[in-house]
Amino acid sequence: MPADDDGTVTERGFFWRERLGVKVLICRPLEDAGFANGFSTRLGGISPLPANDLNLSGFDQDSRENIAENRRRFLAVLGSDFKLATAWQVHGDAIKRLETIDDVDTSDDRADALISRLTGVLAGVKTADCVPILLGDTSTGAFAAVHAGWRGTVLSIVKKAVNAMTTTYNVRPENIIAAIGPAAGCEKYEVGHDVMDAFADNFERSERYFTPRRDGHALVDLKAANRDQLLESGLKPGDIYVAPLCTIERTDLFFSYRVEKEKYGKTGRLLSVIGRKDA
Repeated sequence: MPADDDGTVTERGFFWRERLGVKVLICRPLEDAGFANGFSTRLGGISPLPANDLNLSGFDQDSRENIAENRRRFLAVLGSDFKLATAWQVHGDAIKRLETIDDVDTSDDRADALISRLTGVLAGVKTADCVPILLGDTSTGAFAAVHAGWRGTVLSIVKKAVNAMTTTYNVRPENIIAAIGPAAGCEKYEVGHDVMDAFADNFERSERYFTPRRDGHALVDLKAANRDQLLESGLKPGDIYVAPLCTIERTDLFFSYRVEKEKYGKTGRLLSVIGRKDA
């Protein structure tokens, strides 16, 4: 175990890695398979959101200098030789392929998932309650980062990402390891009829993802919905790892749009990243 690993396992397959105050959740099976990966926290940064926060995106709410320094600190935990690739997320189902360094350097493409086989590159998605999903194929070395809010979940974006990996890189879904990261999922994540109706229009037995609350409202389990989509795509149940952490409940560790937009009028963004460690 590296010196900066504290070894604390939060759930099957996950552990914390910390360096100079920056704390990152790592999926051990993905790392053991040769994939650098990590789900960021808000700890160890310099952003005033409200103070000393590791904001990794959201240029309209923080300075570029702060975000650049925060990203440098975050990447240093994973290996500073990586280049970070992101996209302009729009809660859709578009998937960006990272085939060249030019693709990596263009971050204004509208997409909510990134797939690649490039080495030295981390594909990243930004969240602050939505579900981040990292995928790594143990046979071909292909990988993906997926942003799945409730709209992306309804659009089955994670299934589409697996299919894109299959058609682009000849991936076999049974060889994929998946990590579903921290996201809204506790008893405070309440939604209304618009979300329930959208699920009902797109999924059979959609009621299994909801726990009724007050009239016309329910709790939704987006992690379970995305896990089911991975199973339907052909992944093995034992290769899907789900972090048991809720961003709404744990604002000491994570940014939460629902909590902080109301409290402070703005919130930072987390990054979830994955890349190939070796050629």
